[in-house]
Amino acid sequence: MNEALRVAAKLTPEKVANYLKVWSSYHLSRLTGRERLWGDPASLAIEPTTQCNLHCPECPSGLRLFSRHTGKIDFELYKSIIDQTHRKLIYLILYFQGEPYLHPRFLDLVGYASQKGVYTATSTNAHFLTNKAARRTVESGLDRLIISIDGTTQESYQAYRVGGQLDKVLEGARNVVRWRQELKSKTPYLIFQFLVVRQNEHQLPEVRRLAREIGIDKVLVKTAQIYDFEDGSPLMPENPKYSRYERGPDGKFRIKNKMPNHCWRMWHSAVVTWDGGVVPCCFDKDAQHKMGQLGTSTLAQVWDDQAYHRFRQQILQSRQQVDMCRNCTEGMKVSFEL
Repeated sequence: MNEALRVAAKLTPEKVANYLKVWSSYHLSRLTGRERLWGDPASLAIEPTTQCNLHCPECPSGLRLFSRHTGKIDFELYKSIIDQTHRKLIYLILYFQGEPYLHPRFLDLVGYASQKGVYTATSTNAHFLTNKAARRTVESGLDRLIISIDGTTQESYQAYRVGGQLDKVLEGARNVVRWRQELKSKTPYLIFQFLVVRQNEHQLPEVRRLAREIGIDKVLVKTAQIYDFEDGSPLMPENPKYSRYERGPDGKFRIKNKMPNHCWRMWHSAVVTWDGGVVPCCFDKDAQHKMGQLGTSTLAQVWDDQAYHRFRQQILQSRQQVDMCRNCTEGMKVSFEL
């Protein structure tokens, strides 16, 4: 069963009806330039923790550069969010910043949402997929597991995944494949995600071979986000196909996105930080555009609050004026299947 069918298998009439409301209000807003919102979030990203074991050079978590506090989500707060949303929620990403498996109850988080009929996904650097954790991952009901590999030799891997060990990544991947087979489970759907940088772009054929050898379902090639990109970066690939940026007439680099005044993410999804803050997008890594606080408000109240409505209207009027949007890839193709 492919992934689209797995998602469809968890749909209910209430979820479909909500999605259609959200979809239609988004397209009407685009057409008229006036913000309208019908329905509740069809997708959520919830951050288990901001903690990470690696030091990736373009990641605020890896660089320990957050201005917001580091911590892990409280299980009761998380349950409250799922209880509020699961009837209409189609897709849950248990990831924002940090390494999800560093949350001591991460697989309990997965299991709770899975039992409520929500499609669950996460992304990991795979350093904590021990034999025991791999078995629990399969048993948790996790639907989609992205494993960041980013190199097929230790030298190329550590060019971006600073402090990481490729052997641990491969061992973790093999552990999950083995337990999926032993438990005769169809999930999780396993993806190797290869973040292309100059140091590893020559290894694309090798990562595909490695994935087939291990039993990974799909390889995704992802372009890298660079924060200070105008003057270029040693991480930028030589092949422009694998870069989010292009050199302009003035010699400076710019994002390939034309930045139209609309954004689907603002209508169908939201991000919840580990401490219950609601932000509009995964590009708001430091939670500078906080729309509300769960615990003192429900998600439905935040979603329909005037602050959120004003923010969506601003996107429709002048998206380029919103700081977090200037490096955004909404509307761009940033992943390629090998």
